[in-house]
Amino acid sequence: MLQIISILTLFYVNFEFELRPSIKDQRAMNQNNGKTLVLGASLKPNRYSYYAIERLVDKGEAVVAVGLRPGEVAGVEVAATLLPFEGVDTVTLYLNPERQKQYYDYIIGLKPRRVIFNPGTENPEFENKLRSLGILADRACTLVLLSTDQY
Repeated sequence: MLQIISILTLFYVNFEFELRPSIKDQRAMNQNNGKTLVLGASLKPNRYSYYAIERLVDKGEAVVAVGLRPGEVAGVEVAATLLPFEGVDTVTLYLNPERQKQYYDYIIGLKPRRVIFNPGTENPEFENKLRSLGILADRACTLVLLSTDQY
């Protein structure tokens, strides 16, 4: 009886191990193949959205940005109007939940693979709507994801 349990345990452990992707595979799955839209971009150097644009550029990511005021951050043009960007893989939000409402249709229309809800932007209503459409709603910090190679 003990041998059967040992064999079953060994089989389960091996089977379970085979189903889990390796760290290398996990990184490959996290790699995006398109642009990142920073929505709520600020031209103020002390804002997290500003840091995010800088870090994304430093990591070699293609970045587009929309904010209240037009300008430039780390060589990325910040548009003050909603442009129909093509090939957006990730939208990273820097808008509080109340301000997000006016952008729901815009974000969904971009057909991103995922939307990152940075700290302070969590929005269960929008997150559920995105998930129902097959879009990953990720409560995370873009800066942490970048610094830990999980972006």
